[in-house]
Amino acid sequence: MYFKIALSNVKKSFKDYTIYFLTLTLSVCIFYSFNSIESQKAIIEIGKSDLELMDSVIKVIGLISLFVSFIQGSLILYANNFLIKKRKKEFGIYMSLGMGTKKISKILVLEAFFVGLLSLLSGLILGIIFSQGLSLLTSQLFDIPMNEYIFIISYSAILKTALYFSIIFILVIIFNTLIISRYKIIDMLNASRKNEAMKLKKPIIYIVTFIISIILIIIAYIYVIESGLDASNKLFIKSIILGIFGTFLLFFGLAGFALNLIKRNKNIYFKSLNMFILNQISNKVKTNFISMSVICLMLFLTIGMLSTGISFKNALEKDLKNNTPFDASARMNISEDDEIKSISESIHKLGYDFDNNEKYVEYTVYGSKSDIKKLFKDKIKEEDYKRLNKIETYGSSIITISDYNKIRNLDGKNKINLKKNEVLLISNSSKIVNIINDILKYNRELTINDINCTVKNSKIITDALYTSAMDINMFTLIINDSLLKSIELKDYTFSSIDINYSDESRKRSEEKYSKLFKSFLEGKGNSKYGFILGTTKDQAYLENKGMTTTILFVGIYLGIVFLISSMAVLSLQQLSEASDNIERYKSLKRIGATDSMINKTIFVQTMIHFTLPLGLAFVHSTVAIYVITEFIKMFGRPNIGVSSIATALIFLVIYLGYFYATYAGYKNMVKNSN
Repeated sequence: MYFKIALSNVKKSFKDYTIYFLTLTLSVCIFYSFNSIESQKAIIEIGKSDLELMDSVIKVIGLISLFVSFIQGSLILYANNFLIKKRKKEFGIYMSLGMGTKKISKILVLEAFFVGLLSLLSGLILGIIFSQGLSLLTSQLFDIPMNEYIFIISYSAILKTALYFSIIFILVIIFNTLIISRYKIIDMLNASRKNEAMKLKKPIIYIVTFIISIILIIIAYIYVIESGLDASNKLFIKSIILGIFGTFLLFFGLAGFALNLIKRNKNIYFKSLNMFILNQISNKVKTNFISMSVICLMLFLTIGMLSTGISFKNALEKDLKNNTPFDASARMNISEDDEIKSISESIHKLGYDFDNNEKYVEYTVYGSKSDIKKLFKDKIKEEDYKRLNKIETYGSSIITISDYNKIRNLDGKNKINLKKNEVLLISNSSKIVNIINDILKYNRELTINDINCTVKNSKIITDALYTSAMDINMFTLIINDSLLKSIELKDYTFSSIDINYSDESRKRSEEKYSKLFKSFLEGKGNSKYGFILGTTKDQAYLENKGMTTTILFVGIYLGIVFLISSMAVLSLQQLSEASDNIERYKSLKRIGATDSMINKTIFVQTMIHFTLPLGLAFVHSTVAIYVITEFIKMFGRPNIGVSSIATALIFLVIYLGYFYATYAGYKNMVKNSN
């Protein structure tokens, strides 16, 4: 009997379950897709070459999935609470007919089982399809050909998805049982007549709050544009705090401000059912300003992550090309007490002799006690000095011109000659390059230990001296060999080496040096002959691709989850309002409002409710995208066109899906109440 009642309820209330079912299906789809990543062909191919990288990508996705399951669990409980609230009267009738709370709970358990099973199956089917597209994206990101494409289903991801969502539904069942046990028959039967009490404040409070919020948001925009994408900059931190605080204040003050503003225009306020619409929206925003602010910030993060993620990854990979001029590079810290003072000797002692098909140069990098600010002191403008003060420049490195020319020769570049007091400036750090280039436009003089020198290059040289996955050359001075004895150095130096392989020995050499460098990173290297820190070009690329792609996947994963969660909460809030305000719509009918007029008010309310947080999120993200784009320009000309179009399409599909489902559900609830 309970089975038939539960099944009948699900069929009868399918329209009410639309948002619930849609949210569950999309949540399962996204959860499965990203947890099936280990079965995707591209990741398998990576695993063949670097098992650790694949494991780290899968572990990060697994950890993020725990966070995502918490979000989705909270969302499902929120949606379930709405359904329970809406059906209070129905449960009250059951209880008045003699059905106990345990029997009602049993019906709810069966209903949750039917909806959950249907959502799980449909979500997994969509997820399997979506994961194939994700597999193609993964292959493209890792430059892996898909000539032998295979349709893959991840059974481990299916089990994990089923397990996570089973746990969520067990919590839903417990939640439903607790809620039903607390309700009294009188409360259930009169639920439709109870509306949420709304305490209205004086209009001036909302107006002042709204104006303050606009000022705070504008200041936040100014700060973030000035600081750029620099998390260490205090202005950047301030911009985030002011932006969040301003967003909350804006939604708090918006309803009262807009209502009082429109009230002054009698032609608009008293036209058709505008007065009813405006008061409904105003009360809703005042009640839910916190949730709308959180939704706005979530949508802002979603737009930012999806729009710029791929461009950001491409920019970092382009920068990597400049950072990896050699097939392998390594360095070893040496001091006066060390028996071995040469990295090539250390490599030889460790049993890794150089092949005849390998070319290498060995050079020394000295540490100078004069950092950039000391070098240019009293010779640059105050504004540029302040810019340097904002950056942790530490010291500067020094390489002699003879060693530098050896590096250039290995890289296939021409020799450079320096006069006695001439220097070259080199850096591949984006923080430093722009500032030094601005300084060199009006000043080419610097002082090293009271020795006046002239900078030979009109622009800082951005060539990398060393293969690395990151920008490790903050600032290096290339000086004449004869000048070295006159400079005060730090008590450490690095013996460094750059290596290029021939095509014949590439595979063998790569395996040899990868093994050597990994042994020290894993703490297995023989430190008796010094500690060697190095990387190969292939290792650098693999490390970079693993890191950037993981960040990109996490961004897409969280972005879509945030988008679904935001749309679902907005939908449920609107439907909850419809349930609370049924009597008001009946009153509109009694005073002569037609069905088309009522439907129009529902459409306008739904549209405004969905558009408010999305509109502000769009404004926030416009500024954020500008800042991110300016940052990416340091690595090359960014192209966010494709990712922006893709983001717009994802937004459009999910937004319109939830919007239509909400509008149809709202309209259906009002229609069936008459």
